[in-house]
Amino acid sequence: MTEQIQQVKAEFESALAGVSDIAELETLRVGFLGKNGSVTALLKGMGKLSPEEKKTMGQAVNRLKEYVTEALAEQTRRLQELALQKEIEETPEFDVSVPASLNRGSYHPITLVQRQCENVFRSMGFTVEDYSEVVSDYECFESLNIPKFHPARDMQDTYYLENGQLLKSQTSAAQNAIYKKYKDALINEGKPIRAIFPGRCFRNESTDACHENTFFQMEGVMVDKNISISNLIFFMKTMLSEVFQKEINVRLRPGFFPFVEPGFELDISCLICGGEGCPSCKHSGWLELCPCGMIHPNVLREGGIDPDEYTGFAFGLGLTRLAMMKYGVKDIRDLNGAALTNLDQFTDDK
Repeated sequence: MTEQIQQVKAEFESALAGVSDIAELETLRVGFLGKNGSVTALLKGMGKLSPEEKKTMGQAVNRLKEYVTEALAEQTRRLQELALQKEIEETPEFDVSVPASLNRGSYHPITLVQRQCENVFRSMGFTVEDYSEVVSDYECFESLNIPKFHPARDMQDTYYLENGQLLKSQTSAAQNAIYKKYKDALINEGKPIRAIFPGRCFRNESTDACHENTFFQMEGVMVDKNISISNLIFFMKTMLSEVFQKEINVRLRPGFFPFVEPGFELDISCLICGGEGCPSCKHSGWLELCPCGMIHPNVLREGGIDPDEYTGFAFGLGLTRLAMMKYGVKDIRDLNGAALTNLDQFTDDK
């Protein structure tokens, strides 16, 4: 059997020398190490040997198998390097003096608006936080004073996952984590909590000119002693005037949100129709932009903050609708579409 091993080794070396590509190498591998390969046949033939012979021959055949395996691996690496080198040599020479294309694309309108808002709030001492798009029921609802079976959940037709988690339907899902992250600095050092956390939200809504099942929001919170609604109005007016570079007509009207009390809807005069009425504003002349209000004591308490000592405001700014107003996008569905020509026309920022 020793002669058979030497013969198989010689046949392998001869065949390996003639291989010129990866496909031929795979055929060679199957011919020697496959189910019906030459090396495999040697292992099967050991059944006729005596126990002592099996021990000696088994070691020899295993050494042959290792040799074949390593040789195939080495040849694979060599052929891959040769193929790469050939590709490099055949690639046309790149002329660095050729002017670059001037059509470099542009940022998405929502990205531009988000960055503007972030810069404005950073200038007012807010930190910018990030948060997961997949959250728990506790984060999205229970920590926000919306217990199970509460009718307020009907306001948000939520996408639930098989593992019990869900796609966040509101950026408010990050509130509890933000309070717990900064509460020690608030309580022990007197540093107010000022944070914004932009993100993508999901709701199973029927789409039209002003509704989408995927949209962007920017949540913002501020918690300290003696915070009032006037603070909320100041920060929102400042942000809007910076984004639009002019004074914006706004109005506050009562709104119900379980995580704030009192709660408001902050509307801005529709900049697409000038307040005359259009499909984007449902012909009302006003566009709902920002649910907001004073943070409910239960929400503060759930985040480890004493509502008898601290108060705060929260808002959920609709970045998608803000982009529509700033760039004159008449249909919200254009923002999630793949038509780059539609998106490019809204801004000259490159």
